[in-house]
Amino acid sequence: MSNYTYLTQGGYDKLKTDLEELKSNGRREAAHAIAEARAQGDLSENAEYDAAKEAQGLLELKISEMETVLSTARIIDESLLDDSKVAILSNVTIKNLKTGKEMTYKLVSETEADAKLMKISVTSPIGQGLLGKIRGEIAKVTTPGGSLEFEVVEITIGNDF
Repeated sequence: MSNYTYLTQGGYDKLKTDLEELKSNGRREAAHAIAEARAQGDLSENAEYDAAKEAQGLLELKISEMETVLSTARIIDESLLDDSKVAILSNVTIKNLKTGKEMTYKLVSETEADAKLMKISVTSPIGQGLLGKIRGEIAKVTTPGGSLEFEVVEITIGNDF
């Protein structure tokens, strides 16, 4: 796979907004927590100070990761996508051949994946199994829970499911 992160315009904008929030308010809150802990005295035995410093380190790591994603981001124009086969940003209705249950997912980048919104990553086992499939084709997917088979019922492009 390439070193790019493919995002929708909305996903890119949200990531950029979240990053700015962490850089401004997140850093300010971390600095405030460290200052409060430091004011409590001896730093060698100050668990609150250690926890605040660790939280600051994790915040900076998250900021760095988000900056990396943004620097390698490529925005995909959904209007240019082909709905004849499953690709990133496709809305895919699949039928579980074992249970008969149908579900619709949107295939997105890892950054935009959100199971509650039925957005799955193209790098997930199901996402990888569906990529390149056409309507009516069977996708055999190996998941941590076992092997599954899905029929691709419908493929659409756009925000609507």
